[in-house]
Amino acid sequence: MKKKIAILGSTGSIGKTLLKIISNDKKNFEIVCLTARKNYKLLFKQASIFNVKNIIITEKKYFDIAVSKNKKINIFNDFENLKIIFPKKIDYVMSSIVGLEGLYPTIKFIKFTKKIAIANKESIICAWNLIENELKKYNTKFTPVDSEHFSMWYALKNNSLQNVKKIYLTASGGSLLNISIKKYDKLNLNQILNHPNWQMGKKITIDSSTLMNKVFEIIEAKNIFNLSYDKLDIIIHPKSYVHAIILFKDGMIKIIAHDTTMEIPIFNSIYSLKENSTKTKNVDFEKLNNLHFTKPDKKKFLSLNFLKSLPKKNSLFETVLVSANDELVNQYLNNKINYTSISTILSKIIKRKEYLKLKKIVPQKISDVISISNKVRFKIRSEYI
Repeated sequence: MKKKIAILGSTGSIGKTLLKIISNDKKNFEIVCLTARKNYKLLFKQASIFNVKNIIITEKKYFDIAVSKNKKINIFNDFENLKIIFPKKIDYVMSSIVGLEGLYPTIKFIKFTKKIAIANKESIICAWNLIENELKKYNTKFTPVDSEHFSMWYALKNNSLQNVKKIYLTASGGSLLNISIKKYDKLNLNQILNHPNWQMGKKITIDSSTLMNKVFEIIEAKNIFNLSYDKLDIIIHPKSYVHAIILFKDGMIKIIAHDTTMEIPIFNSIYSLKENSTKTKNVDFEKLNNLHFTKPDKKKFLSLNFLKSLPKKNSLFETVLVSANDELVNQYLNNKINYTSISTILSKIIKRKEYLKLKKIVPQKISDVISISNKVRFKIRSEYI
């Protein structure tokens, strides 16, 4: 029987990679629904190739264009008609919409699937308690897709979290690892976007250069695995071959490595070993012989100091951190601020009393997160730009 699946954000890099993986195995999959914000042309192409009957285009302008151009498939403009699309639970959903825009659909889709793979880090950071409630309520399985969290999840199978002493998430150091902080203001955008290992979007590549992406991944790991922050750390590993290192209380160490590609965690999120196996390269012993782990420089990567500000439990303060960083990176990309201002303004934002109070407030609903996010973004645009 075919696996019935849906892909949220199918026109993005994660969605396209998943479609590539299953393209040679169409006989075993039925794609029930694909979604995008505005790229209706690619969505139409994907729907045609995989014979998809339902698509969702969330930006009204492009939804209207799509409806006028194609009458053969069902086209929806929002996530309010999922009962029509999914009369009963499907087997798998990939949630890969970028940003807080992906929060609502991620939570909304849990009810309609037996398993959800989440690549949307903002949802896990800002509203993990809401996601977890839905997973339990509808008995839906969850798999993380980020290479680091997938590696942790993979390594911790059949191991109790009580036995974990320390987990290290690796960071490549991004495009500026070997560049002095004194030269930052002289760098152009192309230099900062020139990541040595990964082909990523502009936003995540900049977060990689500031190591803000690792701050976010620490929060994700704390939430997903219910760990305290003192059990999590960051280590620089320029080769991006090792993704997580786990030290157990009995002295044993697990090192999880795989090629620098998202195909491996995505493949494993949808297949079991019994169902299929991916084409893997041989072990890269040259990389293993030159792993070169170092501690990150907190004077250079100022974002690492934000870890001290994080509350022990999930709160609305994390939404402040995510939204402020997102807005500041956007302002940098639009030439409104310089590169170093991303961290310096962010440091000022998270120290404001009105936001510090949020450390004690747990999100109760999606609108709580969206409301705080909008207020933070407006505050930055009106007072700091």
